[in-house]
Amino acid sequence: MNLPISITAIASISPLGITQKEIWEQYLKDETSLSTLNFDGTDTWVGALGTKAKEEILALKESDSKYKSLDDSVLFALFASRAAMKISGWKKEANFGVNIGSSRGATALFEKYHEEYLKNKTSSTLASPTTTLGNISSWIAHDLQTQGPEISHSITCSTALHALLNGFAWIKSGLVDKFMVGGSEAPLTPFTIAQIRALKIYARETSSEGFKYPCQAFNLEKTQNTMVLGEGASVVCLEQGVPDNALAVVEGIGYATEILKHNISISTDAVCFQRSMKMALGDINPDDVDVIVMHAPGTIKGDSSEIMAIEKIFCNKVPFLTTNKWKIGHTFGASGMLSLELALLMMQHQKAIKVPYVSYDSVPETISRVLINAVGFGGNAVSILLKRVT
Repeated sequence: MNLPISITAIASISPLGITQKEIWEQYLKDETSLSTLNFDGTDTWVGALGTKAKEEILALKESDSKYKSLDDSVLFALFASRAAMKISGWKKEANFGVNIGSSRGATALFEKYHEEYLKNKTSSTLASPTTTLGNISSWIAHDLQTQGPEISHSITCSTALHALLNGFAWIKSGLVDKFMVGGSEAPLTPFTIAQIRALKIYARETSSEGFKYPCQAFNLEKTQNTMVLGEGASVVCLEQGVPDNALAVVEGIGYATEILKHNISISTDAVCFQRSMKMALGDINPDDVDVIVMHAPGTIKGDSSEIMAIEKIFCNKVPFLTTNKWKIGHTFGASGMLSLELALLMMQHQKAIKVPYVSYDSVPETISRVLINAVGFGGNAVSILLKRVT
């Protein structure tokens, strides 16, 4: 039987908070959640966790001696996964799969251990096991005591939505009927910030005067790149069928990779997004999509190429367009799932969230279908089409 696949729970930890209620309340405010940290003597915009979220992560780290050596990328994922498990009602020792990815993995620990090696020419005992990417899903599987498959992967900024693709495929195969998928990222470190600065795409303005929104994602009139990095994790529970607690049905999935002409860029009209969106839509009329949550990283080329791709696919009626990166920054491997969280919240509350500095001709009165986009270095795009459960 070809049953649909539903999302029955979502949980996250991000600059917006740790519960769906407070996250939605933050979305209703026309205020950025970005702040500044000092990196190498320079004030830098970042999307950092708030005080309450940091306290929760510290408490988790200190709750078990085994957790004290874990990177924040693992701790963020553990926190979100526990919350998703509780919401879903899944039982421990069940046969559900886990696929939590990360673009950069154990960023802080890797930089720490590498610095130690450069200084002492020896490596710490835990350097390898605590920085290997696979430890994210392994720790979650250990913590939740699942008997199903456990997978970690890195596919740059589309990592979390690739995890959803993978969980979707496992369920469709009949090997499992439930999968926990998501992404986690803790990239707010000096070397990672320096890498993005070297690409000339990081937001440079740090003066608050006349600069209310440092990350100008989806602003096609900007004259400089404005990417800002953020941290966080987001996890959803996928199930076969449409149970009573279903939040939405995964109506379509799409993916594509384009032929590269540069290490970091995609084509002017984002051919990869055109292909992934077209695949996700399938036989559905593009006019029936109410909202698109864009990837929109805040760079000039990244934002404009995605818009051009959308206009080519939705030529008759471009849906309401939005993004959350002006609010929380770009969380790399976790970003796609945090965008999906925004999609679910808009469907649940039947309210479209505007980007405050963007002019809109119209706002949808009802939100039944939302398309979520993500793409990373290498032009590996993913598009997920969600349908509201009525």
